[in-house]
Amino acid sequence: LQRSGVPGCVQRVGSLLTLFLGVHQVENAEQARAAATPLFARFFAGMLERGIFLPPSQYEAWFISLAHSDADLAETIDAARQALAQVAA
Repeated sequence: LQRSGVPGCVQRVGSLLTLFLGVHQVENAEQARAAATPLFARFFAGMLERGIFLPPSQYEAWFISLAHSDADLAETIDAARQALAQVAA
């Protein structure tokens, strides 16, 4: 997020996480509703273009497990950097 300049935050509990774009923090439902759904839609599309299948809504959680290798995580991070750069453009 910092590299792209796209405002956003990651909410996480254990291995569950959710990315909200367009807001700097989400601590309640009102802040979550203020997130930029169109930005997330563009991010989601960018990730799909790169072969990363995420939940289609910023209100759904991503799950990371031991089934994901270090290479899988590196590929996802790289795709996210590219997709966020595309959103920022």
